[in-house]
Amino acid sequence: MNIIDKTDDEIRAVADVYWRELVKNSNEGKYGDFVKKFSTSFALAMDQVTAGHQFANSELARNLSEDADFLGIIRRGEHVTVLYRQRNTKKPGEWLGRLVLGFEGAEIKIFGASIF
Repeated sequence: MNIIDKTDDEIRAVADVYWRELVKNSNEGKYGDFVKKFSTSFALAMDQVTAGHQFANSELARNLSEDADFLGIIRRGEHVTVLYRQRNTKKPGEWLGRLVLGFEGAEIKIFGASIF
């Protein structure tokens, strides 16, 4: 199964839930819950020490607004990139949130996630 064959509405239904979970777990510093929807390859690539440091020390990562604006979906190969306008509760301005989704087996997993 290839995620690019899903409709925008089907992709967004999953992506919005995953993004909200990432924001919540980032704000709460819950690393284990943060990575639970990650693909195996992405989870293995995450450096737990670096991620733990980010959760403990990053004002951006610990104060994300629960309200994000959906911007769009980009299809490429076997993955989609879902883009969000993300705000912070303590820092003024806006950031670009990026969530890369694809299938691992029969399940939709996160293959990349970042805020720029």
